[in-house]
Amino acid sequence: MASSNSSDDNSNKNDHDHKSTKKGGSPRPSILVRLIRHAESRNNQVYRDARQLYRTGTPDFDVDGWNRYVEEHRSADPSLSDMGLSQRDRLADFLVPHLKNQASSPVRVICSPMRRTLDTIHLTLSRLQNDDSSSSGGDETKKVQIIVHGKYHESDGCHLKGVTKEGMAQDEIRELLNDCTSDDNLKFLGFPQPDRGWYVNGKGAETRQESESRASQFYIWLCEHLDQQLRESADVFDAGVSIAPEEAEEQTHDFLGPRLRRRRTTLLVGHGDFMSLILKRIVMGFGHYIESEGIPHRSAFVHANTGFTDIEYFGKGRFLLMATNQTPHFVHQEDYAMLRGGDSLKDGWSFLMPLDEHLEEEIVAMAYEDEGLDQHVKDQLVALQSLYLPSKQTINGSQNSCSDPPNSIAVEEQEGGKLVTFLVKHGLQVVAFAKYNEESGEISNVIIRPSATESDAGVSLVTAIRSHARQLGRSGSLLIHTSAHKTVLEKLGFAELNEEDGTHVEI
Repeated sequence: MASSNSSDDNSNKNDHDHKSTKKGGSPRPSILVRLIRHAESRNNQVYRDARQLYRTGTPDFDVDGWNRYVEEHRSADPSLSDMGLSQRDRLADFLVPHLKNQASSPVRVICSPMRRTLDTIHLTLSRLQNDDSSSSGGDETKKVQIIVHGKYHESDGCHLKGVTKEGMAQDEIRELLNDCTSDDNLKFLGFPQPDRGWYVNGKGAETRQESESRASQFYIWLCEHLDQQLRESADVFDAGVSIAPEEAEEQTHDFLGPRLRRRRTTLLVGHGDFMSLILKRIVMGFGHYIESEGIPHRSAFVHANTGFTDIEYFGKGRFLLMATNQTPHFVHQEDYAMLRGGDSLKDGWSFLMPLDEHLEEEIVAMAYEDEGLDQHVKDQLVALQSLYLPSKQTINGSQNSCSDPPNSIAVEEQEGGKLVTFLVKHGLQVVAFAKYNEESGEISNVIIRPSATESDAGVSLVTAIRSHARQLGRSGSLLIHTSAHKTVLEKLGFAELNEEDGTHVEI
């Protein structure tokens, strides 16, 4: 009996210790995921030359000349430029010792099927595979494992003057990588037909909507692929914990020094724009929104040619963004000045920003007690109220603790009655909103963003509330009680009804 009780006590203690450390002390194993942009391609060089020759971005921009030059010199699936070859060499000089000393074997690579990505990583993988000094746990055929994924190509697809080019087939890519790994460790995914090119089903240039859809597919696949890896072996561990004195001496930001424990590492070799689409989904988790079909998102990530971003993956869609657009392989000032490129505004990244006209589409919505609103909308409403409306204790005061733009009308919500939230969005951005009490017919907490002053957002807001009131059979006008913001109220179609209590009525 004593022995049994002791065992139970220990078991209970262990359970307690597990629960007490679950939040703060439990191991958090992760995989290092490194997204690498390809070296400069011949097309990158074509676009750079065209911008200089035809003065892109200036009043003298010759758009016809630019288009002719690009059409004459652009390739559907280009190789690397002379600068790209130098960037590739520097990348290999850095990655080979880094991966040998700090990554477990085999090194796992997910690569785009486009030639410029394959050319970028080929030298690194060939050196790794054929380096006699590297260890792969006794099996020299498993230094590198490669997945060439047909869905990881660049936005826009593979085409020439709008005509589809199917890209390289599996046999062509296998021949290109024959000195990088064995056939058993080379896998192809996302190819519609094994004996045809990866873009054989393409229809000219890929649309923006198609790129976004493909990015979502690849992001979901990537999470599942990494989840499977997390379950596997001893090279997946909590890298934030030192298990031996030797590890405590290791320098975190030393990319080249040896590690006591080498980690599972996955390289994704891809393209600037499509990497940005994947990174936005990584940052947003599963809540990424496509704002408007056919146009770019409001935000983007920029990468230099051969620049890379490091991410830790903890499973179940959990990513920790560690560092972005790094180029430690350009170690000398001359290298940095001569070889780092492809990540400035002069390289055309501003074209990923949607034009103002694409963000001005007005959407009016309503919801009871904020039910049915997307979480990102709720977050904006809470933030706007915190920024622009005073607390209940200071509604009748003269100063807001944060800010008080002239287009915000702070009115305490009336008790009783069903409250309806009305809001106006420009795309995904909330630009105006208000509360309406169906019982009293009163409006409270009106906010119109200062930047939306010149738009009709406020008028659209009041129009929507008026239309709803009439559907309810209310014959009276809309009311709002405040002694301030007369100018704003006049713009919204309200006139002062009672100067003493500040009642305004919509006319």
